[in-house]
Amino acid sequence: MPETLLLDYIESAVAASSIEELWELLCGRMDDYGFDRLIYGFTYNRRDNHLGDRRDMLILSSHPAPYTDHYIGGELFFDAPLTRWALTNHGLRSWSLIDTIRDELTPKQLEIVAFNRKHDVRAGATISFFEISSRRLAGVGLAARTDLSQQDVDEIIAEHGREILAINQVTDLKMKTLPFAAGNGPLTQRQREALECVGDGLTTAETAKRMGLTSATVEKHLRLAREALSVSTTAQAIMKASFQNQIYVVDDATIF
Repeated sequence: MPETLLLDYIESAVAASSIEELWELLCGRMDDYGFDRLIYGFTYNRRDNHLGDRRDMLILSSHPAPYTDHYIGGELFFDAPLTRWALTNHGLRSWSLIDTIRDELTPKQLEIVAFNRKHDVRAGATISFFEISSRRLAGVGLAARTDLSQQDVDEIIAEHGREILAINQVTDLKMKTLPFAAGNGPLTQRQREALECVGDGLTTAETAKRMGLTSATVEKHLRLAREALSVSTTAQAIMKASFQNQIYVVDDATIF
């Protein structure tokens, strides 16, 4: 890729104001390399060698619904061979790894490989991003066009691997700065304000005074925020909302 095109992408990615806009940019650019179906996933609550609660994840997919309904909705991705690889590695890895370790795959993993092949997800590559926190994990699966073989993909990686990795790394870094809502949906403005006040160290009474509400109404907003975030304490809600960039965000940030 010419340097100007790479810089154009970086500038566009950095300027993106929503996850939706950024995702469209990435899908369009990866299509230029022959990858026409992508899955991006990010969790801030992984536990050892498990991805953690699905409700804590941001997952984006450009695959057709019949595939995503089962692969993501049925949580097959938890045990996919390249997902397991991503738990202990980072960087760009060709799906040729599957043939290399086929004898080591569990029956469930072999079923997932068969499921992918049934849906023409046969050739591609996976990127696992370096994380400074052991609780975070992010990665992207790049599925190649159906007319490309794994050998074709490996040749693309040999020629353009650094560019592909750099584009996805920039996208991942930007993705983590944008608001997203997992679980039961985005917080309301009042819920966000209440959590921000408590996060700043204010008592319920002080929060009520700042927001011009009664203490009972503040407690209601905090309770609804906990329910929306699927947590049991307000402290957990503040932490989770912070990870999702749902609080302390500028007014024009998009949350979806």
